[in-house]
Amino acid sequence: MKRLEKSKDWWRGAVIYQIYPRSFQDSNGDGIGDLAGIVQRLPHIASLGAEAIWISPFFTSPMKDFGYDVSDYCGVDPIFGTQTDFDAVIDTAHKLGLKVMIDLVLSHTSDQHPWFVESRASRDNPKADWYVWAEPKPDGTPPNNWLSIFGGPGWQWDPRREQYYQHNFLTSQPDLNFHNPDVQDALLDVAHFWLERGVDGFRLDTINFYFCDKALRDNPGLPKDQRNASTAPAVNPYNHQLHLYDKNQPENLGFLRRLRAVMDRYDAAAVGEVGDSQLGLEILGEYTSGNDLMQMCYAFEFLSPERLTAKLVVETFARLATAAPDGWACWAFSNHDVMRHKSRWHLDDRGLKAYLVALLTLRGSVCIYQGEELGLTEAEIAYEDVQDPYGIQFWPEFKGRDGCRTPMVWQSDNGNGGFSTAKPWLPVPAEHLGRALSAQEADPSALLHFYRAAIAFRADHPVFRSGSIADLTDGDGLLTFTRDGAGERIWVAVNLTDHPVETPVPPGTWTALGAKIGAAGPATGKLALDPWQFALYRAS
Repeated sequence: MKRLEKSKDWWRGAVIYQIYPRSFQDSNGDGIGDLAGIVQRLPHIASLGAEAIWISPFFTSPMKDFGYDVSDYCGVDPIFGTQTDFDAVIDTAHKLGLKVMIDLVLSHTSDQHPWFVESRASRDNPKADWYVWAEPKPDGTPPNNWLSIFGGPGWQWDPRREQYYQHNFLTSQPDLNFHNPDVQDALLDVAHFWLERGVDGFRLDTINFYFCDKALRDNPGLPKDQRNASTAPAVNPYNHQLHLYDKNQPENLGFLRRLRAVMDRYDAAAVGEVGDSQLGLEILGEYTSGNDLMQMCYAFEFLSPERLTAKLVVETFARLATAAPDGWACWAFSNHDVMRHKSRWHLDDRGLKAYLVALLTLRGSVCIYQGEELGLTEAEIAYEDVQDPYGIQFWPEFKGRDGCRTPMVWQSDNGNGGFSTAKPWLPVPAEHLGRALSAQEADPSALLHFYRAAIAFRADHPVFRSGSIADLTDGDGLLTFTRDGAGERIWVAVNLTDHPVETPVPPGTWTALGAKIGAAGPATGKLALDPWQFALYRAS
């Protein structure tokens, strides 16, 4: 197997492409994407200029939550293929110069995992304490007020043990007890297993959910005006609490240091998903500060339902400067859990281009979600086609995550978009076919080519990879900032509105950059930008 030569800080400023394997490419005609399909399409990702891929879970699973309920951490689910297929992903990616990051779901398992099967069998077996078990209150109700993100109480009664077990998600996803060092050791063995197989890093699902409060204290309530729907839909009562005790515990830092020590032996890196609507940036800073914790994390500020404005970008970076002065963020606008940002923020292709330029020039690493480069919209899924248990629970006020998980469209000349020869597990929207890869490859003005050119522009200027950021302003919806480093100083101005704006050009001599991606030309005194236009100037 080909191991990829890489520096210890390869992750800093990297562009990472997220693959949702069920929906990327079906190679065997069963309507579900698989690892062999990923191998087939890796050249496309390399052609974009991405430096790494993140693959959502492909482990053995009953698929109640489509792979985020793991029943064997070291096995490949047969619907995705075999270990040999995964080895081919690693080998092919590395030959193309792509690092491979896989999605580790460490906070919980499936209730069909052998660990849980043994744990629930009795109160005195060797794994009895591997999950979060608790006695009921005297009246038989759950031990505290913790809630599940998927709706309802965060506790499930188990008649075998006559106790409750904690579940932050589905009742079939029991939470592991990280206070038990044997659990930590077993999970570190999982990380070691995949690192030995050649992976270059991990995306860590719900990284702040690993530990809960040992005393199981109640969470305090949140006044209505303080509730934030960035990590759960507004109709979910989960938003009614400040989650002080069911997650975000200080003991997590010790485990993360142990995990980092394992990864460092392989020059591997991790990006953690921080799921918290109130403290996300502060936790990001805590988990990425120093050289012995995680390399990078992302919070939900740029994944929120409200359109990302220049003002919110400036406020976010101001909070980061306080909460994470030496931490590192990984930014994304879309992923497998949120409405695609084209639909979420009501953008046309001009708007998508402006936001991409902002994403690629801000300080941090970047995640691109499959199909984003094609400008795919959120799909409308009929109730009878809904697969996501989250959507079934809250339909129709919240329709779940299926709309961003529909199959990738590779060809415009067949109803399945070239994804599969069989009926896909989710329908391919007719409106996506006109944006298929084949159609955009043939059109020099298509969004796909802009993505390639913009990512190449970022790669041509190392200042965007690791340089400092300063002078962020947000006048009239215009985002401006300066990047310094690697022998360059570049001033960035992006109009994140649908109206013209003007701004003074900073004092000094500037050379206009980015002509190939449509950036504004030279200006002196004042810079006038059309709706969604941007300017990139290098200090001479």
